[in-house]
Amino acid sequence: MADNKNPVILWFRKDLRLADNHALSAAVDHGGAVIPVYIRDENNGSTGALGGAQAWWLHHSLEALSAALEKAGSKLILLSGDAEKVLKKLVSDTGATSVFWNRRYDPQGIEIDSNIKKNFRDEGLEVESFAGHLIHEPSRLKTKTGGPYRVYTPFWRAIEAGDEPDEPLSAPSKLASPSRWPKSEELKDWKLLPTKPDWAKEFSDVWAPGEASAAEKLETFIDTSLKGYEEGRDFPAKPATSMLSPHLAMGEISPAQVWHATRGLPHNIPSHDLSRFRKEIVWREFCYHLLFHFPKLGTKNWNDSFDAFEWKTDTAKFDAWKTGMTGYPVVDAGMRQLWRHGIMHNRVRMITASFLIKHLLIDWREGETWFRDTLVDADPASNAANWQWVAGSGADASPFFRIFNPILQGEKFDPYGEYVKTFVPELSKLDRKFIHKPFDAPGEALRKAGVGLGKDYPKPIVDHNQSRQRALAAYSTIKKSG
Repeated sequence: MADNKNPVILWFRKDLRLADNHALSAAVDHGGAVIPVYIRDENNGSTGALGGAQAWWLHHSLEALSAALEKAGSKLILLSGDAEKVLKKLVSDTGATSVFWNRRYDPQGIEIDSNIKKNFRDEGLEVESFAGHLIHEPSRLKTKTGGPYRVYTPFWRAIEAGDEPDEPLSAPSKLASPSRWPKSEELKDWKLLPTKPDWAKEFSDVWAPGEASAAEKLETFIDTSLKGYEEGRDFPAKPATSMLSPHLAMGEISPAQVWHATRGLPHNIPSHDLSRFRKEIVWREFCYHLLFHFPKLGTKNWNDSFDAFEWKTDTAKFDAWKTGMTGYPVVDAGMRQLWRHGIMHNRVRMITASFLIKHLLIDWREGETWFRDTLVDADPASNAANWQWVAGSGADASPFFRIFNPILQGEKFDPYGEYVKTFVPELSKLDRKFIHKPFDAPGEALRKAGVGLGKDYPKPIVDHNQSRQRALAAYSTIKKSG
């Protein structure tokens, strides 16, 4: 029966999964053949990888999606070029009369999708978009005054008090194929994987991209780490976080799936742990809410009084920060973890971001750009909103004068130096008392640990107290001008 209907083109973007995929489900229900396609549009970064690290992830995620589709009797078509032109040719080649996709919420993506939808409908094609990337629709969720949310707590309360997300859809077991498949490009020809040098060589020690891995990771987290999450999530040496963020970023799992998996949990899971975890899911929603209503979130200060802030340009110090050579161990451990594994612990992200912005007075946009390129969970909404949150320029942001002391932060959240020793091995033999402040260690302690400051490990590139005063002085100028 399927052959009697025109095919449906299913356009995959940041929704690389078969389960809880509303566009896929609608395509199956349409009754004809389904032609899944992923388009590499280099002019539209929101469709694919945001940076080099995520390109590595995308390669493996597309492999996993292709294998899952083949198991369902289908295949993934890979094409390159301007999305609208590629889709037009695909419609012409296949005789498809329908194009389905799941919505995205970044400004560039919205504009492109709106244009394609209008132009294709004008040509008589059926074009439908579906929800799934978020559990709320930013265009519909509004405050009592009819505007967007600007503060997180009321936003969380609105989500919490609202209807439960729809029950996640099961993956189809079988997809109808067209009588003739269109030509596809080869994934290896896209050269998404780094080679010379292979700076991602350790990524696979930590990550297994794909929908099946995402589901397994969620189950493991609920079984082993959700209990105690509220406290444990702040300690980078503990395996206490879900590690789902890159899977969510590429749409290998939906937020609705995560939400529903945490319903009806055993009584030994404290409610405060569940609430804290769900708040993290909703924080991602809030970031997209902000981006939807403030499209320049990644490039412009939410609070325009920060437009007058006098940022410094210091290439040497910026490079020291990027390479984990600042002389502050917890900062350096975070930056090295980022480079080695494409991820950084959530607490340490705040510490490293605060250091760049407030100790070095380097523009938050520089840090956001670096994270965008080096994080496997790079996300246009979360990256921008979180950097602005630390900078004090964002919505419901941490005040600028909240300046993390990297020594105290390290001592509080990595008390035994386990995290630092993992990623800054040159300090691994240093006494716990000095692991977060090797510059204060007596010469004998340094010699015993085999550490030569300025040789084996750098001296601090800035003094904490002096940098703090400089940052507060810089901030006072915009307060006065405001």
